[in-house]
Amino acid sequence: MDREQEWIVVRGVGSVSGLGGSPEEVRASYASGRTAFSTLPSLGSDTPVSPLSPSAEALLQALLLQNPTYASLDRSVQLAILASRQAVAQAGWKMGEGDSVGINIGSSRGATGLYEQFHADFLQNPEKRLSPGVSPSTTLGNVASWVANDLQADGPLISHSVTCSTALQAFANGVAWLKAGMAKRFLVGGAEAPLTPFTLAQMKAIGIYSRFAAHDHPCRPLNLERNTFVLGEGAAVFALERMTQAQIENLHLANAIAVEAVGMGYERSPSKTGISADGQHFQRAMREALAQASLMPRDIDAIVLHAPGTKAGDAAEVQAIESIFGAASPAYFSNKNLIGHSLGASGALSTEMALYVLCQTNIPSIFSSTLARAPRRILINAAGFGGNAVSVLLTKLPTQ
Repeated sequence: MDREQEWIVVRGVGSVSGLGGSPEEVRASYASGRTAFSTLPSLGSDTPVSPLSPSAEALLQALLLQNPTYASLDRSVQLAILASRQAVAQAGWKMGEGDSVGINIGSSRGATGLYEQFHADFLQNPEKRLSPGVSPSTTLGNVASWVANDLQADGPLISHSVTCSTALQAFANGVAWLKAGMAKRFLVGGAEAPLTPFTLAQMKAIGIYSRFAAHDHPCRPLNLERNTFVLGEGAAVFALERMTQAQIENLHLANAIAVEAVGMGYERSPSKTGISADGQHFQRAMREALAQASLMPRDIDAIVLHAPGTKAGDAAEVQAIESIFGAASPAYFSNKNLIGHSLGASGALSTEMALYVLCQTNIPSIFSSTLARAPRRILINAAGFGGNAVSVLLTKLPTQ
């Protein structure tokens, strides 16, 4: 292999979700197939949700004790800080030494909890006055800027929202900066903390929320008979670095994973929440990823689905896959049956799942029944309101 060939390598990953607050706990959750669904008193005993695991929640509370200033931040920002610390530590990056680090961490809803709290206070205040801290603490830019503040990073900062494909579009931005030579290192990902009464009411108003109890596997992707959408919270962040093959070999990186392509697709949505029956935006995103990597459909070993548990969305994604791959479709699976849908963070958590599968020598039974062989390439899909979709292609680099 050409030692001067360059790759966009995943040097580290961090996450907090219902699966856990550490890589070890997340791996254990996937290995066991443990679900993260429960109920919260503030949301009603009949509404299944996927909150942080107890250990991840303990990490969050420890963060707030460590730095009381962070208590004034929205929960989504706090989750992004936790996940980013993990990713940077795993990558072994030392901030302030050498090249700057860019950051692109998005969120579909942004400061959901704080915004709702401040708005409720506003309605109850006869003088209709607000604290001067309301505006700066509810802007979407808080996500990347506070992560940079915590890490003492000094590179470009991007916060954005592209609904449920937000995190994978962060990959697109990070990869573009790295390939253009405008940065050497980039943190990308998504964070979401939507478990609030108002947000739950919005999901229920669309008519997609699961009616199954929390203990009864409430989110059932690819169950095309009924909607089984369940809302979850979490964050996942990835440390990307542009490296030559020689650098990878010199560092003796085992199980090196590279972002080989990021395809993006768009379709004219028939309505605010509509989707074409054959998932045209999914098709365009997957075809673009294949074209970027100069690959054929047969080169893909598995796909991590977006599949949020909605009849129309799940069916459209399956149709899109069949349109591209035909009868020889690769294995596909989802983690939403374990943790539900975390909106803008969901694509990042799906990518973490793909990394886990690529790095395993013994594939857990929840995947092995659908995988014909140990995978080398996995495609990750995400899509959002408005007709947008993204497909990220991860590749396990060959060892020397």
